[in-house]
Amino acid sequence: MADLLVTDAFLFTNDSSRGEGRWGVIPDGAVHIADGRVAWVGPSSDVSVGVRESVETIDAGGAAVLPGFVDPHTHLVFAGDRAEEFARRMAGASYTEIMAAGAGIMSTVRATRAATADDLYRQSRARAERMIAAGTTTVEIKSGYGLDVATERRMLEVVRRLDDDLPWDVVPTFLGAHVVPSEYADDRDGYLRLIETEMLPACAPLARFCDVFCDDGAFTVDEARRIVAAADRHGLRPKLHAEQLAATGAADLAAEMGAVSADHLDHVTADQARRLAAAGTVAVLLPGAALSMRTPPPPVDLLRDAGVTIALATDCNPGTSYWETMPAMIALAVLTFGMTVEEAVWSATRGGALALDLGDRGRLTPGDVGDLVVLDADHPAHLAYRPDTPLVRTVVKGGRVVASR
Repeated sequence: MADLLVTDAFLFTNDSSRGEGRWGVIPDGAVHIADGRVAWVGPSSDVSVGVRESVETIDAGGAAVLPGFVDPHTHLVFAGDRAEEFARRMAGASYTEIMAAGAGIMSTVRATRAATADDLYRQSRARAERMIAAGTTTVEIKSGYGLDVATERRMLEVVRRLDDDLPWDVVPTFLGAHVVPSEYADDRDGYLRLIETEMLPACAPLARFCDVFCDDGAFTVDEARRIVAAADRHGLRPKLHAEQLAATGAADLAAEMGAVSADHLDHVTADQARRLAAAGTVAVLLPGAALSMRTPPPPVDLLRDAGVTIALATDCNPGTSYWETMPAMIALAVLTFGMTVEEAVWSATRGGALALDLGDRGRLTPGDVGDLVVLDADHPAHLAYRPDTPLVRTVVKGGRVVASR
């Protein structure tokens, strides 16, 4: 825990009651963090002399200051890569064709099963450190590349190490229902029983959420409902990969279950969007996956008009979205999804926090976690305007500077 004062900032608070407009902008703003949490936000001219003299101070020099980025959908822990598969897909092979040929997710499963815990930790930590340097202060990390009891638990143990050892907060998610592994190809019910009777008892103590890839080539709506019911008995709240590859009804299931989020939603309908909004389920959109898979963007206007809360995430994974940083997702959301800069920034901060049911971050208002980023630019529009330039100058986690350049 640390005390810190940031002054002379073009400050985006994400709190409309504390600044101008919907995004709560304070043009010459300041934020005081005490004991790791935001203690005060307002104009720099209102900061008392006593505070200025008693705490570490960062003069932002007119730079844009945003809440720390919250990435609510990653598959960060894995071994190997799938560059050859990417080349095949760029040459015209479809994702489902690649999966049917035994590649895709199962390729990463084989590499991850063969890796030791230390191997997984070392590879994943390198990715994590790049994420933190680019401003990610809270991240969700899924299992799902083990698809057996031992490896799924080993992945979640590595997730815990990444949480313990690095200056960020990690939300662990169990994704044993990623795909049916090849050894159960002729016994889908047997794999479901394995999840229910062995995986969940072993993995639930290390996770907060249970995710299911409910889509063509993965799990059906009925299978997903069964897995979520089993996870609920172990205290895990549901998230769903939904409507990515095809229209399957997964978004309806997410609304029915009151899932904290439904992720991808490339094929969501207007009726489904209204149900998601009514259920309070956050739509997590993944622009890196859409670009990497050359698929049309999800219907952002439809979700927005229905009143669905929208979040952005990297979907960091070795097959369909090998992106690590949230500034890149903001740029892609603006340039390829048609979102405004302010909307994309909100979705990468406050929206991500709500997608993880974390009400105390993604916003700079008294009582919230003291996480923020200082840009090397005077407006966050530069994140999309100059997408190939590293623009995060300083990263603050709980009032402590954890990365700077």
